[in-house]
Amino acid sequence: MNEKTAGEIKSMKVCEICGLPEELCVCEEIAREIQKVKVYTVRRRFGKLMTIVEGIDEHDIDIKELTKELKAKCACGGTAKKGQIELQEIIKEGSKKF
Repeated sequence: MNEKTAGEIKSMKVCEICGLPEELCVCEEIAREIQKVKVYTVRRRFGKLMTIVEGIDEHDIDIKELTKELKAKCACGGTAKKGQIELQEIIKEGSKKF
């Protein structure tokens, strides 16, 4: 059977918000469902288009980690600035689904 010893139970990290073990924590997923995110494109220098994702609460979601995941998924460059994510491509539908 898969029983844990007392030492393993004591060393388990617990989420400060929901009280569940970090392996089972769903706080970030709930935070994603609650937020209203706005995705739009803007024209930058030299006619380049950028996709902007804003409305993400930085206190609930790690915006730098989300930026990293979006860049990998959409195969483009980008950054996180002033509470918004800037991606160097036109990828509205891809970022909305993610």
